[in-house]
Amino acid sequence: MEQQITRRTQVLTNHLLLHGEPTSLSAAPPLSSNSCLNYSPPELNEPLSFNPTDMRVYLDSHNIPDRDWLFGLITQSRLFNPKQRGHKVFFSPDYNQSMEQQREMTMKRVLYLLEKGVFQGWLTERNPDAELRKFALLEVVGIFDHSLAIKLGVHFFLWGGAIQFFGTKRHHDKWLRDTENYVVKGCFAMTELGHGSNVRGIETVTTYDSNTGEFVINTPCESAQKYWIGGAANHATHTIVFSQLNINGENQGVHALIAQIRDADGNVCPNIRIADCGHKIGLNGVDNGQIWFDNVRIPRENLLNSVADVSPDGQYLSAIKDPDQRFAAFLAPLTSGRITISASAIYTSKIGLAIAIRYSLTRRAFSVAPNGREVLLLDYPSHQRRLLPLLAKTYAMSFAGNYLKQIYVKRTPESNKLIHVLSSAFKATFTWHNMRNLQECREACGGQGLKTENLVGHLKGEYDVQSTFEGDNNVLMQQVSKALLAVYIAAKKSNKPFKGFGLEHMNNPCPVIPSQLTSSTLRCSKFQTDAFFLRERDLLNRFAAEVSQFQAQGESKEYAFILSYQLAEDLGRAYSERELLQTFIQTEATVPAGSLKNVLALLRSMYALICLEEDAAFLRYGYLSMDNAAAVRKEVTKLCSDLRPHALALVTSFGIPDAFLSPIAFNWIDANAWASV
Repeated sequence: MEQQITRRTQVLTNHLLLHGEPTSLSAAPPLSSNSCLNYSPPELNEPLSFNPTDMRVYLDSHNIPDRDWLFGLITQSRLFNPKQRGHKVFFSPDYNQSMEQQREMTMKRVLYLLEKGVFQGWLTERNPDAELRKFALLEVVGIFDHSLAIKLGVHFFLWGGAIQFFGTKRHHDKWLRDTENYVVKGCFAMTELGHGSNVRGIETVTTYDSNTGEFVINTPCESAQKYWIGGAANHATHTIVFSQLNINGENQGVHALIAQIRDADGNVCPNIRIADCGHKIGLNGVDNGQIWFDNVRIPRENLLNSVADVSPDGQYLSAIKDPDQRFAAFLAPLTSGRITISASAIYTSKIGLAIAIRYSLTRRAFSVAPNGREVLLLDYPSHQRRLLPLLAKTYAMSFAGNYLKQIYVKRTPESNKLIHVLSSAFKATFTWHNMRNLQECREACGGQGLKTENLVGHLKGEYDVQSTFEGDNNVLMQQVSKALLAVYIAAKKSNKPFKGFGLEHMNNPCPVIPSQLTSSTLRCSKFQTDAFFLRERDLLNRFAAEVSQFQAQGESKEYAFILSYQLAEDLGRAYSERELLQTFIQTEATVPAGSLKNVLALLRSMYALICLEEDAAFLRYGYLSMDNAAAVRKEVTKLCSDLRPHALALVTSFGIPDAFLSPIAFNWIDANAWASV
């Protein structure tokens, strides 16, 4: 203790005194400032072991020139709020504007992008390349502003997607081009005040009047009002209405119809009432509204009829006789929504990590030796432990998100169920990760993380909504487990091998974890996949057994599932993380031997081992012994040290232009100098 006190006293003395070691305060020279800190760009001190441009190809995967073209368009217009800080210009929304101002700026930016041809082919071209281009451009928009991305997502993916999926040629011809050109502005009225995730339970009612050939839409009670409808409060002219369809006194379930809610001049249509949902904790550039329908009449042709139709004389017609299958067909647009949300969460995580890691490569705190230079934040093992596992997870999610987009744009009727389950699992996993990541990045930036202009703190409020819209994350994970349980039951009943959702590993002998785990074993992809297979296999067996046990006690299948929620959540996590690891390994296998592949192997091992460390199931159910769990923890610390030299290159590989990060990612001294502020 005395040595520590002496050392700290010496450090303070050196800060206060310029010459010698005076024996008394009276002998000390006048106080003078120590030498000032200087910003040193991390590029000067952090050699790159691989080319970030090469890594970006694997991260962005597709349409890189299109992405860079749109980044350029945004930086060419003052509509995107350029702000000079120090010697750099940054582009981000002005979050100090009022809610009304933010909404109008969002719409002005939409019209600018429209004029520049950004949306060309978004609805009128139907092929995998066009869909991937649309995904890429929406991801760039989201890097600038979540509100702008959601405004476009509602218009193109929800309103436009519903017309594509639910409509037939007459709807495509009438609506898609006008939607692409913003002649009409669409929204998507599914959620109600009383029903969100439970779409089956919505209370809006539509009947058919065969005398006039019109449908009549009604909001029968306050809980049936459409709620949180993006675009409804200010700008939308039309909406997709999800409603119970009552034909000749018989409820045919939820169907989708087109209704006009405003005229071309922006006036609300007769028999429609619209209110504003008001200010939110984020996403205030989107005009969420409430809608009531009071005997609103629409033409019979406005029923989106790819799944079911009503004849002029009022007969209900559908080739899909099973109501459950009809209902499932109406949820198709939400799949693309979950895919875009998953991608958005990944790119936001990248923003947070790029800012926090770049800051930690230039910000110093405390010295570890008398007269020593202060230490870079990222040279502290504890700081590495906070950020580098999150970096590895973000890489894993990037590769998995790319895989999901690829199977979506090449979808077939046979792959739709897989896409639904994967998009549900990834949407929940990625958005939960994003919120945790942003919080850690905010804290890792200290007080600077609180400044809105530095983004990492503010983005938490902007993206919090992702955990609950387009499906509550907990509900989505339960859907994943329910789908896995169905495959399990089918395989056991038919006495046939497991097939689908990646469960084929269940057909193999149960993996065995070595009693002692060495460093080389822990970093071996075979061990990592075996550990993940073992967890998923055991949890699925336990889940099926528990549901069966509750049923044997007299509970219904549905309630037995509800009672088994803890195992359902554990299983959903195990499935998602196993899929992530496998897509990481598949990506890694496509990379030629060299430094880039070596770094990916480090990231993959970090991803796998941090999952082993963080999930209590590995200890709870004995997949890892106490000693092996300790070995995993120790190896994660080693991997942090091994990844530290590559940190700058890994965040540079994200390909996000400097202008879309924040001042503390660069010369934060210059940005806060008197001349700048």
